[in-house]
Amino acid sequence: MAPRTHYMEVMNLTRRILLPMLLVAALPVSAAEKLSLNALSRYLNDMTTAKGAFTQINDDGTIATGTIFIKRPGRIRFEYDPPEPVLVMAGGGQVAIFDTKSNQPPEQYPLKRTPLNLILQRNVNLATADMVVGHRFDGTATSVIAQDPEHPDYGTISLVFSGPPVELRQWVITGADGTKTTVILGDMQPNAQLAASLFSIPTEVQKRVR
Repeated sequence: MAPRTHYMEVMNLTRRILLPMLLVAALPVSAAEKLSLNALSRYLNDMTTAKGAFTQINDDGTIATGTIFIKRPGRIRFEYDPPEPVLVMAGGGQVAIFDTKSNQPPEQYPLKRTPLNLILQRNVNLATADMVVGHRFDGTATSVIAQDPEHPDYGTISLVFSGPPVELRQWVITGADGTKTTVILGDMQPNAQLAASLFSIPTEVQKRVR
């Protein structure tokens, strides 16, 4: 075999072997991966304030939209768009549900009795024994199902995160009676300047006194 012919055959063989390998190496690699409980806890603990749009899907299939305000620890506010006549807020260890068309006192109950308290605590630690009862990755997002380890009867909260970088996308609260409420978050504005009065139940009550 002539030297040049042999050389060309070797080069062609090399191309057939290396080119597919190079093409595979050049393909974009998904940045998504299963996020650890420690990483998710750090993300929640680093969230001091946030504001953004939300969509809520109720157990009966009805849908509502609005604006959510978060000020950790312990404070959250859901302002629903019309015609939904409801304002829900948490502050001072209580959750209050206001009928925006009424001047009657709000329905109230302790925040600690709702699974939402798990992500509003001052120090979130999802690695706490018996808190997380589900931790999955579907190839795109990481989901965590958490409960109060001392009171699993309060229900669960299923959190869905994208990333890295970590970002909370939605949650589903399953109440003690089995009803489910899904909250899908839009683009959230972190470190928003939020007045303390947004989360003051007494202030909101006083505004409605006629």
